[in-house]
Amino acid sequence: MIEIFNKFRIGLLPIYVLLAILTSSVTLVSCSKDDELEIQNDFPFEVNVMPVPKDIANGQTVEIRITIQRTGNYSNTQYFLRYFQFDGQGTLQYYDNSPYLPNDLYQLPAEQFRLYYTSTSAVSQSFDVWISDSFGNEKKLTFQFNSSD
Repeated sequence: MIEIFNKFRIGLLPIYVLLAILTSSVTLVSCSKDDELEIQNDFPFEVNVMPVPKDIANGQTVEIRITIQRTGNYSNTQYFLRYFQFDGQGTLQYYDNSPYLPNDLYQLPAEQFRLYYTSTSAVSQSFDVWISDSFGNEKKLTFQFNSSD
């Protein structure tokens, strides 16, 4: 009986050596310093807009409430705004700041903010607002107002 056990034990020795070599190689490969820890910092976002009136009169100001909702939280993300008016005339501004110039890029100081659009014409007006982040993600909002004059 002891002879059979000794023969069986000798037959398992190469398997034990092979398992030790395999375990060592997997450990060495997985601990390689060439692989760097990847940190995700590019998170997509959504933009929510509260309802706005459909009609506007010449000289009237409309408040546009906007909230940027992140899908992840990276503290160094910055958000920017630009706009272009393609129908009618008016001004768009952030709170009491001076009005925005079309196609210029402006940094947004908060993720929840209000824009104010003031009509300066008696015709229907349309403009697009693009909100982008520092990683190139961009959302387009289109606003259309009918003249109530």
